[in-house]
Amino acid sequence: MNRRTLLSLSARAGLVAALPRLALAAPAVAEGRAVARPTPDQARWQDLEMGMFIHFGNETYQNGRPGSYTVQPSEVNPVNLDTDEWAKTALAAGARYIVFVAKHQYGFCCWQTKTTDFGLKSSPWKNGKGDIMRELQASCKKFGLGLGVYLSPRDDHFGAATGGICKTPEEQKKYDAIYREQLTELLSEYGELVEVWFDGATATPVGDILKKYQPHVAVFQGPNATIRWVGNEDGFAPYPCWNGIERRDAVHGTATALDGTPDGDVWLPNEVDVSIRRPDWFWTPTDANKVLTEEQLLSIYYRSVGRGGQLLLNLPPNPTGRFDAADAEAAAKLGAEVKRRFGKSVAETSGEGRAVTLMLKAPVRIDTVMLQEDTMKGERVRGYRLEGRVERAWVALGEGSAIGQKRIQPVKPVTVEALRVVATKSVGTMTLRRLAVFDTGMAPPSDWNAASSLWAPDLVGGWKGGHFDLDLHGHTKEAAQYRLRLVASEGAVTGISDVALMLGGAPQPKMLKKVPGKPNELILDVTGMGDSGTISGTVEGAASGQILLGKL
Repeated sequence: MNRRTLLSLSARAGLVAALPRLALAAPAVAEGRAVARPTPDQARWQDLEMGMFIHFGNETYQNGRPGSYTVQPSEVNPVNLDTDEWAKTALAAGARYIVFVAKHQYGFCCWQTKTTDFGLKSSPWKNGKGDIMRELQASCKKFGLGLGVYLSPRDDHFGAATGGICKTPEEQKKYDAIYREQLTELLSEYGELVEVWFDGATATPVGDILKKYQPHVAVFQGPNATIRWVGNEDGFAPYPCWNGIERRDAVHGTATALDGTPDGDVWLPNEVDVSIRRPDWFWTPTDANKVLTEEQLLSIYYRSVGRGGQLLLNLPPNPTGRFDAADAEAAAKLGAEVKRRFGKSVAETSGEGRAVTLMLKAPVRIDTVMLQEDTMKGERVRGYRLEGRVERAWVALGEGSAIGQKRIQPVKPVTVEALRVVATKSVGTMTLRRLAVFDTGMAPPSDWNAASSLWAPDLVGGWKGGHFDLDLHGHTKEAAQYRLRLVASEGAVTGISDVALMLGGAPQPKMLKKVPGKPNELILDVTGMGDSGTISGTVEGAASGQILLGKL
């Protein structure tokens, strides 16, 4: 089952040269404010850019059987397990840390826990003394990698459902104690961790444990989340992929990129997870033909890291504890090609102002531009234009909205004397920590600029052709205020017009209001009408997208 279905986070500012073609107008002032900023811990985590996920456990030994925790520890025997190989493969792929699944949903524990015998202590591997977390900790230290851990709140062995929720208060109290002890073991006995995963969020209170043992760790989902899930398992972030989010959306701990807004008051960066055997997270004997190609992995890179997201690429060890050769080779090819394309720029600079210019010593061919904001000052840029100086004249090369953590933007190959970024819409002064140009000599992935499908807890539908029409049945089950948001697949929604709200078979214009400063939002007052009704309207500024509807 898809884990997310269980849910129902020469540096200088250049001077502007004479402009025979493109006039440098003052940037438009965007509505709203650049409020959200990362903590130093979030900024350090985002600069890692890419990690490697490792799913291994009793599920690795299912061999085509239906998913079940009844795969016994006696069957788990990774006789050739080599965490040094895991670390070397991560480095070859370009990853800077590894997140290990210490316990997945079936409850099998891959470390020496005191809480249960359902784990490695009952395995024949190393006579029940094996500890994969311990060996991986040593390998990560040896090869200079960060270490993270995934501890599933769901535990079928102990009868805890998604989020670690049990059927009775008595069972909940018992499981909370077990889960807290497991988390304490993992956070206190394996050194400083980079990231901890609470997949599906967690009902068990864990904030005190995090604060005590790992105050700087990135937290995936749950009430203590400092990062969020992008909203799919395909490896694709949307564009724009805003880091900001409204506090009321962040507190649930299950927000996705669909909740992103540049005007949010909380910084909650997006992590983009995908398996190299998409969509399978654990090794099976029948999915060797699913290993992603170099071209597919490059597409993922451009549409995750290249859009400011954090890429977490899963490689599943086989029952011996090693990676299949095809998986390791595919990961290494990705790392080598990314390094070849972006390991060294043709030239780069940094700076601030309504335009930042990179002057070149001589005309050079370029085909890709890499942009990074100084996000410690917030995501200020809401619209920009790329311009290249060709034979003393500035010509347009491309445009975009978000820059944020990183934007990798291919352009048509051109020989330029200089390049500049012009802020066409911003909140505050644009500040770039990096403006770099590259000559990769290769075309980008054909879908580098494609839209991405996303999921969110309050996703109720979509629209296309600049018009939306939503049946409220099943979505407005009680009398309350609801917030409707339209999230564009590309670009941005600039307004909603001709809105018609029908409740109880009659038009209800007084039950509808717009939200100042938020052109993509509407508030619906549903008073005693149950779940009957419809709402429709015209969407301005974007042709298609997704509809979110949630109770306020």
